[in-house]
Amino acid sequence: MTDAPTDLGIGMVGYAFMGAAHSQAWRTAPAFFDLPLRPRMRAICGRHEDAASAVARRFEWESVETDWRKLLQRDDIDLIDICTPGDTHAEIAIAALRAGKHVLCEKPLANTVAEAEAMTAAAIEAAKHGVRAMVGFTYRRTPAVALAQQLVASGRIGKIHHVRAQYLQDWLTDENAPLNWRLDKAQAGSGALGDIGAHIIDMAQFVTGSTIQSVSGVMETFVKTRPIAGDRATLGGTSSADADRGPVTVDDAAVFTARFADGAIGVFESTRFATGRKNALRLEVNGSLGSVAFDFEDMNVLEFFDATDDPSIAGFRRIMVTEATHPYISAWWPPGHGLGYEHGFTHQVVDLVTDIAKGADPVPSFADGLAVQRILEAVAASAADGMTHTL
Repeated sequence: MTDAPTDLGIGMVGYAFMGAAHSQAWRTAPAFFDLPLRPRMRAICGRHEDAASAVARRFEWESVETDWRKLLQRDDIDLIDICTPGDTHAEIAIAALRAGKHVLCEKPLANTVAEAEAMTAAAIEAAKHGVRAMVGFTYRRTPAVALAQQLVASGRIGKIHHVRAQYLQDWLTDENAPLNWRLDKAQAGSGALGDIGAHIIDMAQFVTGSTIQSVSGVMETFVKTRPIAGDRATLGGTSSADADRGPVTVDDAAVFTARFADGAIGVFESTRFATGRKNALRLEVNGSLGSVAFDFEDMNVLEFFDATDDPSIAGFRRIMVTEATHPYISAWWPPGHGLGYEHGFTHQVVDLVTDIAKGADPVPSFADGLAVQRILEAVAASAADGMTHTL
C-alpha cells in the first residue's frame, strides 16, 4: 500500500482576481494530477476580514487571517502564495523566505529592480536551506505555448530571426473608467508595460530560449486623469464623467523593439487601448526552417509552418493542442476538449509542488523575474530618453 503524500500547507495573501485564480488552482491540481505532496489550503489573508472570509467559504480555505505576518508564525503553513499589488511583494516574499516558507509570487516580481534584486538574493540564500521560490508567469504553462517551446528547442524552426509579441486589451478605452490600484505607479510599478508586457517578455524568452540584450521603447498615457470611485474602482468599471478625477501615473501602452542574444530581433506591444481586443496575447517566432504562432484568444491552437515541406502544399498547419502527448494534457480531457484560462494556474501548482518535493529549484525563478524586471526598467528608461538601452 502506497503511503499518502505529505501535506503542504498553503497560506495565500490576497483574495481578489488573482486570489480567485490561485485558489481554484490549489483546489483543482490534486484532483487531476498525482502530486508528490498534498496541498492543504490552510489560510487566506486579506485586510478586509469580511471579504476574505467570503472567498474562504467559496474556495474552502480552512481559516482567515488579516495580517500576513501571522501566516509566517504558523507551523501548519509551508508555502506563502503572494497575490497582492506589486508594492507589497518584496516585503512579504523576503520575510517569508527568511521564515523558512516556500514562496510563489505573482508577476511582475516587484515594482523596481532594487526590490527584485533583494528578493532574488533572499531566494538564493533560502535555497541553500531547501526553501524554494517561483514567480508566476502562468502563460508559459498554456499547453500550446509549452509545445511551441518544445518545437523551437528541438530545432524544428531552425535559427530564429524574428520575434513578434503583443498583449492587447481594451478595458481602459472608456476615459471615464475609474481609477484603481493598477493605474497608480506607487502600487503597480507601471501600467500596461509591467502588468501585461511582462508576460510577453517572459513568453518570448521562454519559447526562444534566448535572452533580450537591448531595447528601444516608447510609452504613452492616453487618458491622464480618471474618476475617483473609491470602492467602486474595479477592473473595467465605469463612473460618471463629472466625478472628481485623479491622475493616472502609469502608461496605457508601451511598444519596444529588442535584440536577442542569438541575433534575432523582436517587436513587442502591450496596450489597454486596443479597442475590441479583450485578452489577445500573441506570439510569433520566425526561423530559418519554419515558424510558430500563438494567440491566447484561440488558446488551444498552435500554428506551425515547416519550411522544409513541398512548396506546392506548404502552409501553416493548425495544431489542436489537446492530445495526451501534448504538455500537461494527459491529466485532463479526451482529445478535442479544450482547456481554459484557469488551467495555467493549475499547471503552475503542479510544477511548483513537484519541484519542492524533488528538492529542485522551480522555474521561472526569482532570478528569471529579476531579468524581466530589468527589461521593464530598460524600456521605461528608453521611452524617457529616446536612447537604446543595453541590458
